[in-house]
Amino acid sequence: MVGSRCAAAAAAGACPRKRPQEEETEPKEASTTPSGRTEVSGARGEDGEYAEDSSDEEDVRNTVGNVPLQWYDDFPHVGYDLDGRRIYKPVRTRDELDQFLDKMDDPDYWRTVQDLTTGHDLRLTDEQVALVRRLQRGQFGDEGSDPYEPAVDFFSGDLMIHPVTNRPADKRSFIPSLVEKEKVSRMVHAIKMGWIRPRRPRDPTPSFYDLWAQEDPSAVLGRHKMHVPAPKLALPGHAESYNPPPEYLPSEEERQAWEQQEPGERKLNFLPRKFPSLRAVPAYSRFVHERFERCLDLYLCPRQRKMRVNVDPEDLIPKLPRPRDLQPFPTSQALVYRGHSDLVRCLSISPGGQWLASGSDDGSVRFWEVATARCVRTVPAGGTVKSVAWNPCPTVCLVAVAVEDAVLLLNPALGDQLAVGSTDQLLGAFTPPEEPALQPARWLEASEEERPGGLRLRICHGKPVTQVTWHGRGDYMAVVLAAQGHTQVLIHQLSRRRSQSPFRRSHGQVQRVAFHPVRPVLLVASQRSVRLYHLLRQELTKKLMPNCKWVSSLAVHPAGDNLICGSYDSKLVWFDLDLSTKPYRVLRHHRKALRAVAFHPQYPLFASGSDDGSVIVCHGMVYNDLLQNPLLVPVKVLRGHTLTRDLGVLDVAFHPTQPWVFSSGADGTVRLFT
Repeated sequence: MVGSRCAAAAAAGACPRKRPQEEETEPKEASTTPSGRTEVSGARGEDGEYAEDSSDEEDVRNTVGNVPLQWYDDFPHVGYDLDGRRIYKPVRTRDELDQFLDKMDDPDYWRTVQDLTTGHDLRLTDEQVALVRRLQRGQFGDEGSDPYEPAVDFFSGDLMIHPVTNRPADKRSFIPSLVEKEKVSRMVHAIKMGWIRPRRPRDPTPSFYDLWAQEDPSAVLGRHKMHVPAPKLALPGHAESYNPPPEYLPSEEERQAWEQQEPGERKLNFLPRKFPSLRAVPAYSRFVHERFERCLDLYLCPRQRKMRVNVDPEDLIPKLPRPRDLQPFPTSQALVYRGHSDLVRCLSISPGGQWLASGSDDGSVRFWEVATARCVRTVPAGGTVKSVAWNPCPTVCLVAVAVEDAVLLLNPALGDQLAVGSTDQLLGAFTPPEEPALQPARWLEASEEERPGGLRLRICHGKPVTQVTWHGRGDYMAVVLAAQGHTQVLIHQLSRRRSQSPFRRSHGQVQRVAFHPVRPVLLVASQRSVRLYHLLRQELTKKLMPNCKWVSSLAVHPAGDNLICGSYDSKLVWFDLDLSTKPYRVLRHHRKALRAVAFHPQYPLFASGSDDGSVIVCHGMVYNDLLQNPLLVPVKVLRGHTLTRDLGVLDVAFHPTQPWVFSSGADGTVRLFT
């Protein structure tokens, strides 16, 4: 009785009691019994309830119910039994090599399949293999069934006295159907209302149309055909007369010139001639040719009437917001900074916005107080100043000046004395290494005579320096050299006084470089393209094609996803880096070459300076939504500089906190527009 109860419980899903020896028994190989049943590998005991199952139901070992087994792909078990114990999968530590050896050694490998419900291997019997093969051939599963056995007629073909079925008729066959009555009443109502119309018999006589009949607009052909009259021949003029006036007769030079011209370039396809009478006029030699061309004109004439759409030109112009809704932006000239004796090439504003540095061809760097236009300091640079860059770190008072083949690091001693002193301490704390490394530039300390003038360091390159720019953190700066080869761009580290050349080969003459404000990316603008290099991965990430002849300037949006380029062919190109490598918008507002472009650090403004002497301020709103394109609206044209040597505005820069713009020009002045 105990054995029968346990077997019944096993058929229900689990046994109420299990011996520990049964739970720890490892799975075994599957075997086929002589009776034809399939035994499953992994039986928990020799005489347990899982040793053999004679039912045709689903394998009783899988007691997890109707649960997808994909849930247990990452677990060692396939569910739980009624007692809450895990039902473990069979141990599978065999790799593909062991499976290949089993395939070669085991003669019954081809008839071994895996049970999806339990994960165990099943070995098919001969009867099961034969059943599968019969099903694959499209035969019946039962081997004893005969699909071609003779059919037995239920009704006999002989005439009988009584029918086979003599059942009396139903009662409902004598009562009218209410459902059918309702359907018929609906159809009758639809016919009365005209919703259902009877089909008319088709007219078997064919219909013909007269193509040459008079075109009536109400006719079938008149509605689908629009008559376009043939073009008329031009009426003959005085030149075609047999006795033209004398001024229409060509001279000998005009005759020779007419003969040398191409047939398509001649005003007349004949030469006027004069005859004494109409009887002396010969037959027209080009009569057949002109008739043939007339036939071609009639044959190839486009007989189609073009529909003109009346569109107001104002509707084609995009609706831009009013400039008063886009304020604040600079509108008028406020201050003029006078003092330079030659053209002012470059500008730079301190991070706090209190001081302004300007470099000129007169060989000096002047420091101005922004609010009063007072020159507080003049530093002789000893040559033409090509570029000036104020360190963006507010705790460091340092200015980089590009003069000839060197970069001068000046401490102007302006503003907070604490920042001035900490800058000297930062530069003086450097200890040179014992073995100096080979570098593309030389770092030289300023002499005692040069230190009162503000000079602290001199970086010599051996090639003329055209631009210097700082990284956003203030420790690195990039330098552009007027040289050929891969050493056009150098990167200097201030704290360790190291210099390196980031490129191995050149891609053209480098015009401008800029650091990305957010990511470790260096933007290099050559004459025809702008390349973005990832400094950590040391690879080219993107190449932008401005479609300009010569790129002159470059500026990056403070968010880092947009940039603008100015060119010498008077174009300003806006790039959306998330959109495409082609320009998002090309602005052609200047009449001459662009010299400088700049973004405002806080306000949605950007400006461009040109040789036409004007500064154009535009509203450039960049949205956080990637599905919305930037809004670019020109808002103001600022004029004040006078043209000198065909040069106008050479550099523009925005105030860090106020909507003000500074411009330097070839007339030797710096102007502030507020």
